[in-house]
Amino acid sequence: MIVGVPAELTVAEQRVGVTASRVGTLVQGGHKVLIQSGAGLGSGFSDDGYVQAGAQIKRMNREIWGGAEMIVKVKEPLPQEFGLMREDQIVFTYLHLAADRNLTEKLIEKKIIGIAYETIQTENGSLPLLAPMSAVAGRLSIQAGAYCLEAKTGGMGILLSGVPGVRPANVVIVGAGVSGLHACFSAVGSGARVSILDINQERLDYINDVMRGSVTTLISNKGNLEEEILKADLVITSVLIPGARAPKLISRELIKKMKPGSAIVDISIDQGGACETSRPTTHDNPTYVEEGVVHYCVNNMPGAVPRTSTLALTNATLPYALEIASLGYKKAMKENPAIALGMNLIRGNVVHKAVAECMEFQCEPLSNF
Repeated sequence: MIVGVPAELTVAEQRVGVTASRVGTLVQGGHKVLIQSGAGLGSGFSDDGYVQAGAQIKRMNREIWGGAEMIVKVKEPLPQEFGLMREDQIVFTYLHLAADRNLTEKLIEKKIIGIAYETIQTENGSLPLLAPMSAVAGRLSIQAGAYCLEAKTGGMGILLSGVPGVRPANVVIVGAGVSGLHACFSAVGSGARVSILDINQERLDYINDVMRGSVTTLISNKGNLEEEILKADLVITSVLIPGARAPKLISRELIKKMKPGSAIVDISIDQGGACETSRPTTHDNPTYVEEGVVHYCVNNMPGAVPRTSTLALTNATLPYALEIASLGYKKAMKENPAIALGMNLIRGNVVHKAVAECMEFQCEPLSNF
C-alpha cells in the first residue's frame, strides 16, 4: 500500500504522523511511504532521515494526498485538504467528529474511509491511541494552569506550590481517566492541594492507591462537583465518552460563582469541552477570560511538545497502521475488533454508533461492508 504523511496544517501543530524509524518498519513490510518535505522538522525528524529510512519526499501537500492510498497524520483534516481527498482513500488520524458537524459532513461527501485514533478500543475498554496523548495533555494541563493563574493572563496571581507561610493552590480535576491521572501526578508534584472527581469508584480506589492518599478522591455528583469547583483555584476537566461529545458538566452559572481570577484548563475541548463557557483556542492565542475565569482550551495541547508527543503517538499508532496497510481496511477490521471500533466513516456512511447519535445520522452496521 502507498502510505502518505502530509505536513500538519493546524496552527502551531508540529507533530508528524510517522517518524523515520517507523517509515523503515512500513518499508520493510512492503509498503511505499510518501513524506511531505519538512513535515517532521518540528519534531526533530529531517527529510534526509526519512529518505535514509526508505521514504520518498514530496514537496507539495497535494502530491501526498494525490499519491497515497492511506493518509496517516495527527490532526483532523482542514478545509484546505477536503478537495485533495479521493473516494475510498483511508484517512487514519484523530478525527474528533462529534465536535465538528461540518467536518463530518465533508468527509461523508468525499466518501473516504475514516479511521479515528480516538475510537480504536481494545477488549478491556482501553483506548490505546488516545492514551499517549491523554498522558501528555494531562501533564501539560498543570503547566498550562500555572500559566493561567499568573497575573499577566488575567489570573489571580498565585503560585501552585505556594511558599512557606502561604498556602498552595487548590487544584480540582474532573475525570479520573488517563489524562486525569497524569494531571494528578503533575499537580501533586507541583505541591498543590489536589482533589479528583469521577463516577467510577474503582478508578478512584486505584488513584488513591497509586497516589498513596496524597489526593482527595470524590464521587462526582452535583453536590461534590459544585463544592469543589467553588473552592478551586484551578480546574482541570478531562471527561471522555469515546466517539461522543463531552458532557457539559460545568455550567456557566457555576463558573460565575468561581473565584475571580481562577482558571479552567479544558482537556475535553477536542470533543466539544466539558464547560458551557469553553471554546477552542490555539497555541498562538491560548487563553481568554469569561465570567472572570481564565480559560485555556487549546484543542491540540500535545502539539506544544511535538518531539515527545510524536514519539509517544507513533509508538502506539504504527502497529495499527501496518496492519491496515498490510491487510486492507476490510480484512483488518474483521480480524481486529479494535480496528473495527476505530471505523467512523466508510464511503459516505457513518458506522460508529456514538458519532451517529451525536450527529443524528443513521448508523450503518459494519457487516454491510
